[in-house]
Order: sequence, then C-alpha cells, then structure tokens
Amino acid sequence: MSPEIATYIGYAASLFIVLSFILKDLRKIRIVNLIGCICFVIYGIFSGMLWPVIIPNAIICFVQMYYLLIPKQK
Repeated sequence: MSPEIATYIGYAASLFIVLSFILKDLRKIRIVNLIGCICFVIYGIFSGMLWPVIIPNAIICFVQMYYLLIPKQK
C-alpha cells in the first residue's frame, strides 16, 4: 500500500475518533469508535508496523466489540 493511502486512512481514523466524542447514543459512539480504531490498526500496519498505534487500538476494538455484542442487562 502506498504511504499516501496509509496517511489518508490515518486521517479517516482520527476523524472517526473525534466524531465518536460528538455523539450521544452509546451504541453509535461504540460503532464509530470501533471503525476509527480499525482504521488506526490498518494505518499502523501499513505505516511500518507501528506497535504503539496497533496494540492499544486493537485492544479497544475488542472492548468495543465485546460491549456491542453482549446483551444489555437491566
């Protein structure tokens, strides 16, 4: 992948993360944040295996998926 495309993926990731702070619905926040974290993982991989970017965002992806997939308990 070209470095230019990786840069655009990084910008998209930042946009999704910032957008997740604007939303009020928790489910939408988690979905948008998950998309941003996935983009950051892809960015980290294609920018030369940037482990400080890949590891925390991969963990956050799993956390977001966990809370999106478990049923709500009231």
